[in-house]
Amino acid sequence: MDTTAPTAPAGLTATAKTASSVSLTWTAATDDVGVTGYDVYRDGTRVGSATGTTYTDTGLSAATAYRYTVRARDAAGNVSAASTALSVTTEAGGGGPDPAGGLKVTYKNNDSSATDNAIRPGLRIANTGSAAVDLTEVTARYYFTRDGGSPTVNAYCDYAAVGCSGLTLRVVPLSTPVAGADAYLEIGFRSGTLAAGKDTGDIQLRMAKSDWSAFDEADDHSRTTATSYADAPRVPAYLSGALAWGAPPA
Repeated sequence: MDTTAPTAPAGLTATAKTASSVSLTWTAATDDVGVTGYDVYRDGTRVGSATGTTYTDTGLSAATAYRYTVRARDAAGNVSAASTALSVTTEAGGGGPDPAGGLKVTYKNNDSSATDNAIRPGLRIANTGSAAVDLTEVTARYYFTRDGGSPTVNAYCDYAAVGCSGLTLRVVPLSTPVAGADAYLEIGFRSGTLAAGKDTGDIQLRMAKSDWSAFDEADDHSRTTATSYADAPRVPAYLSGALAWGAPPA
């Protein structure tokens, strides 16, 4: 009979936050048989679970401090000690709970350098609703700063599971720059449907300036250092023009 609990998860970190959500990641626990999942606690109350090492807590209040811990579980029901606690304060603006729009964006960073001449986000857009979605009504926005005199930025599709020819890409400057962004890359679709519970698969994008000068991505709103796909509330998604996931910069 297995009576050995997993080790406590380590490295609990907030990868993103908005006025109404906090995205968390942690280092995997170990177990003599195998870890089957993780329970996430906010202020001592379990708020959700995950099979992987990421979780996004939504429906939070703006400008509010929350305290998170994570525990690991194995197949025998043994539960680890809690991780070291992490305190996170949500953003002051951006208003209200995340909209229940039936979409979710996950993101990974395909370029470890924050100061080279390319931005390389990897995205997947998932249909979390109960009915198929017309992809021509879906868009997502990756917010960034152009850096260095507002040069022209061009966008490219390096790979897409749905086919690069099926995407539309446009870089839109903000009329009023905000913290972490003076432009966004909008991703759209020319055709297709997305079944309930499915995602688009990998969409590997790249942006570069017309003069090939370097970016400074360190403070870009949508960028994180995630090297595997994780929930990305800072990459908002829209359905028929209405915000359906995440939050743009305030």
